[in-house]
Amino acid sequence: MKNILLNKFKESFISVLPITILVVLLGFTIAPLEYGLIVQFLISCIFVLVGMSLFSLGADTAMIPIGQNMGSYLSKNGKLWITLICSFVLGVLVTVAEPDLTVLAGYVPIDKTLFILFVSVGVGLFLMVGVFRVLFKIKLNIILAISYFLIFVLVCFLSNSIVPLSFDAGSVTTGAISVPFIMAFGLGLSAVRGSDNEDSGFGMIALSSIGPILVVMLLLFLSGVSDASVVSETVTSSTNNFGLIIMSFLNIMPETFLEVAIIIVPIGLFFGLFQIFALKLPKQQIIKILFGLLWTFLGISIFLVGVTVGFLPVGTVIGTILAKTPWLFILVCVVLGFVMMAVEPAVQVLNKQIEEITNGTIKSSVMFLCIAFGVAVALGLCAVRIVTGISILWILIPMYVVSIILCFITPKIFTGIAFDSGGVATGAMSSTFAFPLIMGACQTVGANPLTQAFGCLGVIAAAPIVTILILGFIYKLSTNKTAKELAKQDVSKRVEILEFD
Repeated sequence: MKNILLNKFKESFISVLPITILVVLLGFTIAPLEYGLIVQFLISCIFVLVGMSLFSLGADTAMIPIGQNMGSYLSKNGKLWITLICSFVLGVLVTVAEPDLTVLAGYVPIDKTLFILFVSVGVGLFLMVGVFRVLFKIKLNIILAISYFLIFVLVCFLSNSIVPLSFDAGSVTTGAISVPFIMAFGLGLSAVRGSDNEDSGFGMIALSSIGPILVVMLLLFLSGVSDASVVSETVTSSTNNFGLIIMSFLNIMPETFLEVAIIIVPIGLFFGLFQIFALKLPKQQIIKILFGLLWTFLGISIFLVGVTVGFLPVGTVIGTILAKTPWLFILVCVVLGFVMMAVEPAVQVLNKQIEEITNGTIKSSVMFLCIAFGVAVALGLCAVRIVTGISILWILIPMYVVSIILCFITPKIFTGIAFDSGGVATGAMSSTFAFPLIMGACQTVGANPLTQAFGCLGVIAAAPIVTILILGFIYKLSTNKTAKELAKQDVSKRVEILEFD
């Protein structure tokens, strides 16, 4: 255990270092930050380092085994209606207190609780769609094409302020906690169903992001949100008193730990019911899973304290300063978009699982570069949007049109991987650093946050889909053997890879 945790710390340190150096350099040069804010950020980096390490350990030993075992059991033994109901409940449970969703809900111009409830129901409904797809072996690209066609048809009847927030709502549902669980749940389901539908192991995360878009569009439309609605400005403060800086971390801990517990405890209890009445796993495995849940709880809680206290205010201040020089703002956004993906826990979990499931055919390093490059372009486009005032539809529609076309001509396994990657790119770092960065810039240029700042997360989610599908197309062109190997990946072997031992 000691060696494993040490390796996790080394991996996390390498991930956190680039963005730490970049922000500090910005703070001492082109985007000068107060001394207290820099100290606050550096302390938050330590929190992020510790949190990422513990979370990674917890995901490996708890969230993935729980999702896989529950998915496998429901696929083998559950009646259809029981499987669908359980899927809906799980979708709501892993979303209702998702930290990234809570951050976004703090900005929305409607009731926070109602917003979170609608988003969670959207995830639950489309997790049911994902289960139905796996059980009846329906092609993922067909469902995605129909879903996004329906979304963009609805867009034609909605105001400009509804569309950006709706896409953001779909993006924040797949955070650090939900990603390993939902992904393993889908792989557990598909492993039992056989290998003739090679893309069935992926796509659960992608579908879980679609439901909230549709449901929130309906909610905002019925709530009468208009282009004139105002979102409160993000307030940042700092102090040079070291004691007060430490207190800023301590003060937020109880609330953050409670929010994470609200997610972890129901998942643990739900799994406990499955264990008592159905799974009956050996005692040794249960003990490891319980410790894994503890690591997950501590890891994500510590991580969120760090990004909330340090990254959120720094992102806002940097955005506020740099927006005064448009070309510099765009350039910095591109660089920040790339390096912040190294610190995104959900990205690391997905990349690691993809490399294992494909037996190393798709390297985690290649996946990271594709996701990071996509997010870099996306955040750059968000900066351009702030500077020029163009509609988000001029960015999202081309991205999704290209994505849907590519998912019909690339190896099928890349479709699920690509759309899942879009979901994981918009985790805690995006919601507590990239989004405040854009909000800060929006305040500087005097733009309406509802129409210009919101939608940032939706663009960040869309860009990696394109880059990874392009990667899949390159795989297909470069060697037919690789494409065939990917297409014939035996889904039943994934249980051996993911199985908890």
